[in-house]
Order: sequence, then C-alpha cells, then structure tokens
Amino acid sequence: MNDTPARLLRLLSLLQTPREWPGSELAERLGVTDRTVRRDIDRLRELGYPVAATLGAAGGYRLAAGAAMPPLLVEDDEAVAIAVGLRAAAGSAVAGIEEASVRALAKVEQVLPAKLRRRVRVFAAALTPPTGAGPAADPEVLATLAATVANRERVRFAYRDGAGAETRRNAEPVGLVPARRRWYLVGYDLDRAGWRVYRVDRIDRPQPTAARFTPRPLPAADPAAYVTGRRTDWGTPAFRLRLTIHASADRVAGRLGDGPGEIVPIDAHTCRIDTVRDDAPEWLAHRLLGLGADFEVHEPPELIVHLRAIADRAERAIVPQRT
Repeated sequence: MNDTPARLLRLLSLLQTPREWPGSELAERLGVTDRTVRRDIDRLRELGYPVAATLGAAGGYRLAAGAAMPPLLVEDDEAVAIAVGLRAAAGSAVAGIEEASVRALAKVEQVLPAKLRRRVRVFAAALTPPTGAGPAADPEVLATLAATVANRERVRFAYRDGAGAETRRNAEPVGLVPARRRWYLVGYDLDRAGWRVYRVDRIDRPQPTAARFTPRPLPAADPAAYVTGRRTDWGTPAFRLRLTIHASADRVAGRLGDGPGEIVPIDAHTCRIDTVRDDAPEWLAHRLLGLGADFEVHEPPELIVHLRAIADRAERAIVPQRT
C-alpha cells in the first residue's frame, strides 16, 4: 500500500482488534516492510493514538486505552451490527440510553452505504420484537430528526393528528425527548408561528431542507422541561392521574407507570400513582383492567367515565342462565 493515509487507516483498523499484532504480520497484511510498519506506528503515536509495544518473541503492537476515544474503523458486517443494536437501544426501557442511542444512530446511518442501510432494515425488521407498550417511532425517522437537531437545520415532514388527518409541517427542531414510552420532537412551527411538541410516531417522511437557523428562545429550561410542562400538539391534553392499586409496586412497574417516582409503594400489597400523564383515557382503562388487581380511581373523571362504560358493556354481555 503506497498511499500513506490509506495505509495508516488500515493499520489503525487492524490495531483496533483486541490482540497483539507482531510487526511481521502487520507488514504482511499491509504489503510493506517491517521498517515501514515501525514508521507508521510512530506516525500514529504522533497523532495521539497510544500504540503500546511488547518486546520478545510473543510481543507485538496493540492499541491501548487513551485519554480520548479514537475514530472507530469497522467492517461492513460490524457496521450493520452496530446500527441494528442502536435501533433496538433507541426503543429501550433503560433510562438514559435512548437519547444517546439516537444520536449515535444518526451518526452511523449518515455514513452507511445504501446496500448496508438495506441490510440494517432487514435485520431490524426480523430481530426487533414488538414492545406492546404503545406506538413505536421509526428509527430512520428518529435518526433523520436527530441529525436536523444537531445541525440546526429546518425540516419538513408529514404529521398525523389523533384522528389520522395528515398535514405538512415546516419546523425548526431544537430537541428530541424520550418520555412516557414515546419520543417527542420539540420545534418551532414556522407556518403556525409557535412552539409545538410532535409525537415522533406520527411523523412521516422527514426531509432536511439544508436551511440553517438560529434557535429562538424556548419558553422552558430545555426541551425536556417543555415536553413535561405543557399540553402537546396532538390533541391529547395532560391530566392528573391519581390511583390506588391493591398490588405491589413491583407488580405494577412497567405495566402502567414507567417514569421514575410514578409508582409509590404504600405497603407490600398496595401502591399509589399520582402523576401527570397524557395517555388516552381509553388506553389507561384497559391497562388498569389488565393488571388483574383491584384499584380505585380518584381522578381524572374521564377515566372513570370510560371504566363505567366498559362495566356497562360487560354487564350487557352477560346472558342470564336459563333455569
């Protein structure tokens, strides 16, 4: 390899494999002499990569841990594995990992060749199980939106409201926020001249416009605070949810309350929920009935109305037995 930059990149890629590399093997892989390998190792060190050397017959070169992470050079199959894993992590219930996964996914998918993107879609569709916790956001949509947020780039997209009606939006995106089992985009809607919160699972065909913008002052400390502190754009208002459930907090966790501090144990067999939610009352009613435990609803009144309607429907479905 006579192209020095290309050879250095290839050498760095080999050294990122966790093993000792004898100089002779590196020279064979690169098609150069042992002396050239030593010079290239010195060049990498000058660039800040900590290449450690071990003397002796069993010695060789390896890339050690340094103060900063070097750029990763991966093979095609490794890139596909990373992208598929990040797509799964973006929808993970592990607190704190979703947002970082989306940022990393945006960086990976930005540079993936078209053929590898197709492989990622195939693997993701085959391997990602449905969560059953509500509508899921498309990882490709998330990655595109994350890139527009990072680049401060205006974006156009189709948006569906709660009734399924579609409108076109032109927005200045300032943040992606994971909250209550969903992803939200915070942005300034240029056509409506106001701040909006969009559910990402209702966004289709996002198109970056390449038009940069200077973020306007957000009427909140940050996008996350804006999402949790106001009514959102899709027509489902936030409301106070107060419940007493005759089951342990561990039994309820993950099935109804997902946020930190939402479920408060009262004793070993009882817990309470007192929080602000934006779920549809119909959804909450069926989730509560699916717990298989007694409960009392203190508010909101809309949830009580739906539970009474379900009870009346069940009562009408019971046919008296003939005697």
